[in-house]
Amino acid sequence: MVSSDSSTRRRIAVALAIMALLSPLATGLAAAQSAPGASGAIVVDEGETVDGLEGAAATIVVRGTVEGDLSGAAGSVRIAETGRVDGNVQVAAGTVLVAGAVGGDAEVGAGSFDLMETGRIDGSLDVGAGSITVDGAVGGDVRAAADSVAIGPNADVGGEFRYDADEFTRSPDATVAGGVVEDTSLGGDTGVGFGGDLVPSWFGPVYGVAVNLALGAVLLLAFPRFSRGVAHRIGDRPLASGGVGLLALIVVPILLALVAITVVGIPLALAGIAAYVVALWVGSVYGQYALGSRALDRIDRPNRWAALLLGVVGVALIGLVPWVGGLVDLLVLLFGLGALAFGLRDRYRGRNDAIAADGDPVEMD
Repeated sequence: MVSSDSSTRRRIAVALAIMALLSPLATGLAAAQSAPGASGAIVVDEGETVDGLEGAAATIVVRGTVEGDLSGAAGSVRIAETGRVDGNVQVAAGTVLVAGAVGGDAEVGAGSFDLMETGRIDGSLDVGAGSITVDGAVGGDVRAAADSVAIGPNADVGGEFRYDADEFTRSPDATVAGGVVEDTSLGGDTGVGFGGDLVPSWFGPVYGVAVNLALGAVLLLAFPRFSRGVAHRIGDRPLASGGVGLLALIVVPILLALVAITVVGIPLALAGIAAYVVALWVGSVYGQYALGSRALDRIDRPNRWAALLLGVVGVALIGLVPWVGGLVDLLVLLFGLGALAFGLRDRYRGRNDAIAADGDPVEMD
């Protein structure tokens, strides 16, 4: 039988909800002119140059060159040793690491901020964080407010270093041309300004959890059986799901690049990139949901809403652990993406079999 009007309206509502949730991430990806990575990452690869970078994502990584400004909110922001931002940096994130070069000023609100030995900020640095380490070069003044502030042995500050912290350490090998001043008035300035507004340091991680929970709720409400099937595939066939997810992660961008070579293929490539970004996000959320379902099944307490909450929050907390968090994010994405691909394949085959049997499409979910 054909789909009912109410079911069609539900599908349209789901699509609009997903588009609304995705819009902040999509804006960031478009402005970055860069390829999306795992779990909604914005990445400027080594050798790549973009005009500017602005958006919200789980992770923002700059290994190449940003000729303009970098601004955004994320779980983590990293300017690698090979990375360069010619303009200003304005970011709010859980962790911010600068090992490359920033040509302008940097305004940062973060859980932790690190200016590495190889890092350089030509302008001034204004940062509010839980912990701050400055072990690189700053051409102008530094204003730092945190629980702990440390000036490393390789620090070279051209201006004044003004700070407010419960714990403060300074290496005797550090160079601060304008002197070091304790200023308790900085204590309330622990965010980063975007157009005059303060974005607290916890915004990035909390935003990521919120949008993942919202998308997961939409998927569970609109496609309950399909969602259960995806979670069961991850539990029953983890290796197959992970393998297919890895294959999709590698092969799809290559195919999209090949399609984009021709002028005629550019619109198709753009549509493909949009679909690919949505699939990455949906796959990641399904992977987190499956992880929560697996944990609750082990204690014989199955509940889809508790599983979604446990999976999303649990992965977010694990993501705060260096290295381990990134590996878990990748594995969750691979399992979820592969299981999603299997589910879509089975759904397609089931619909075609039904059409071949009686000549009419059927409502599958």
